[in-house]
Amino acid sequence: MGRPKKNSSDASTSDGASKTNPALNIGVLQRVAQGVTAWTERWFPDAFVFTALAVLAVAFGALVIGASPRAVMISFGGGFWSLITFTMQMAIIVIIGYVVASSPPVKRLIDGLASVPKSGRGAIAYVAFISMLCSLLNWALSLVFAGLLVKSLARRSDLKMDYRAAGAAAYLGLGSVWALGISSSAAQLQANAASLPKPILQITGVIPFSETIFTWQSQLMCLILMILSLAIAFWSAPAESQSCTARELGIDTSDESDVLPKRERPGEWLEYSPILTVLIATLGIGWLWNEFSTKSFIIGISNLNSYNFLFFILGLLLHWRPRRFLNAVVRGVPATAGVLIQFPLYGGIAAMLTEPKGDAGISLSQQLASVFVGLASTDSYPIVIGIYSAILGFFVPSGGGKWVIEAPYVMQAAIDLKVHLGWAVQIYNAAEALPNLINPFWMLPLLGVLGLKARDLVGYTFTQFMVHVPVVLFLLWLLAGTLTYQPPVLPH
Repeated sequence: MGRPKKNSSDASTSDGASKTNPALNIGVLQRVAQGVTAWTERWFPDAFVFTALAVLAVAFGALVIGASPRAVMISFGGGFWSLITFTMQMAIIVIIGYVVASSPPVKRLIDGLASVPKSGRGAIAYVAFISMLCSLLNWALSLVFAGLLVKSLARRSDLKMDYRAAGAAAYLGLGSVWALGISSSAAQLQANAASLPKPILQITGVIPFSETIFTWQSQLMCLILMILSLAIAFWSAPAESQSCTARELGIDTSDESDVLPKRERPGEWLEYSPILTVLIATLGIGWLWNEFSTKSFIIGISNLNSYNFLFFILGLLLHWRPRRFLNAVVRGVPATAGVLIQFPLYGGIAAMLTEPKGDAGISLSQQLASVFVGLASTDSYPIVIGIYSAILGFFVPSGGGKWVIEAPYVMQAAIDLKVHLGWAVQIYNAAEALPNLINPFWMLPLLGVLGLKARDLVGYTFTQFMVHVPVVLFLLWLLAGTLTYQPPVLPH
């Protein structure tokens, strides 16, 4: 991964970029955004701290409504392991997304794609399009794929492209439409009874993809947001005369091919041979053929196990040799740390929200649901919940984990107000992506690839944020009126 050269730390900041390129003018929005980002980087603790605080807040809330301390403790411990299946599934999505994106064939594809753009601004819009397209398939894949595409474009001597704006464009997949795609954590959770915590399953039942991401309303919103994001990426990018390239920032973008070292021991022979890859892939492809030939595509792809298995086999084949595949897995594992340590706490939160009863015989989630019912109507539900989910997402930057926290009372409120339950999931999905545009948490894998700092990107993503917020809320409200409420089908 490219890193700034020695003495380039100042150059990677906005001030350093200005010194490197005096013609660069930073607009008001960029200055505000960079100020917000600098404050966040200085004062925001790790996301684990917010999760731990959420545990304590929910426990305190359950005690306030009259639940006994014993009941609260039992609920927390009992729910702690309830998300183990989903935790593993999310970790695999992150790892396999990285494995696929960093494979030699995909790197060659990236280099081919990098030859297409003819101008700096065009290249930035192109990166935004590729990033968003990839994120609809796999959000982790989009971060690495788009980041490597930016580096490949930056190596072109005939193209003057602002490296920071291109980096921000590479982040648009996760900052705009990822949650409207197949790897949407909330939609995947709701479509899989085995992964969904029991307290939520008993409220909502299973909600298939045909009611969430595959509705025409969701696809229309996705298309509009993609066009909007492309336009903003193009017009907010600096002109070529004002662009600050990777070279001017002191960033090394040379190709770092993953060359396997020579085999040193006889026991490594199978690690370097494709024999195991071919045999395992043959078994896997046979299973996938049966899975998708006996079920509809929507049913097949909405199964998280099938989805992850497909990418596992693909990653194995793309790396071809087990040792290269394993090396990529090792590089991808660190990005799963937050998922592995925080998701069990989310499970405990969900249990404390729904299980211990207060003095009135109702749970904290039911109390919260009544608050939202009082604040919103059927008509205003999309806006109220959208704003709430976006604000909470800034502090709990996890689409799946935050859904486990929100779903018990947000979905109960949707049922009470007769809001289409699949669209309630999409309200969450579209709004949950918004804070990603200004929260540096999920930028980290991309920043590692690019050798930049969060403040280098947020000046541009903040502009996206300012436009997206009113558009997303309006679309959520407008399209909600085209759907009819159906009561949940609950498990027996």
